Order: sequence, then structure tokens, then C-alpha cells
Amino acid sequence: MPEVTRYPFLSEEWIQQTRLIREEFKDRAPAVTMSVRMNQIISDVPFGVGVVHAHLDTSSGVLDIETGHVESPDVTVTMPYDVARALLVDGDASAAMNAFMSGRIKVDGDITKLLGLQVPASSAAASPEAALVVERIKSITE
Repeated sequence: MPEVTRYPFLSEEWIQQTRLIREEFKDRAPAVTMSVRMNQIISDVPFGVGVVHAHLDTSSGVLDIETGHVESPDVTVTMPYDVARALLVDGDASAAMNAFMSGRIKVDGDITKLLGLQVPASSAAASPEAALVVERIKSITE
């Protein structure tokens, strides 16, 4: 099996590779029943300008995760790089909860929309395709 190239989490190369992975699985992705428009601000990024702006949008019935912000979000979440990586790549919900309780995650807007979302790694058990996507993203992440 060939060695997989790994990229720093949220680097331009990592973002491009995750786009390719999502594109590969787009026709097999299950429909999303909960509608949420969430902007994310990731601070303390160890490269670039130090901040990454991203969004998650399920209002069309499919999961859209991309850089940049959506207009009129339901909720905006601000968190440091290490917490974002623990939550979004490692699926470590306890790290997210600890960060939230200690004030390292800030939530502005409808927190019930945030609570309705599942952590990608934990929701992977619900879909074999989701589990493959999560594993592929983990495999390319430094």
C-alpha cells in the first residue's frame, strides 16, 4: 500500500485534499435532516495569517463544509486550532466539552443548532461511507 502524504490540519494543501475526498464520496453521502448554518472561526493557527474562517451548512439537505463564511448563520463558533483539530479530526467530544466549559470555545447564536450536530467521528458509525471519509481525512492529517 503506498504511503499517504500528510498535511498540517487546515493548511491550504489539507483543505484541497479534503475537498477531493468529499467530492469522491458526494454521491454516497446520506441526506441531512437537520438544517444548520454555522460559521467557524479557528484561531491560533500556526501558519498563514493565524485565523481560518470556515462554515458548515446543511440547509440544502447535504453537508457543505468549506472555507469562508455564510451570510446569516444560525450560530458562530470560535475555537483555537488545537481544539478544532481534536474535535473535527480526532472526534474527541470530551476535549470540546472541556474547552467549552473552560471558555476556550465561544458560541454566538442559536446553541440548540450546535447541540443538534454530531461529532463527525462519532457519527461515522451510522454510515459506512461516513466512516471511510473520517478515516481518509485522519490519514492525510499531520
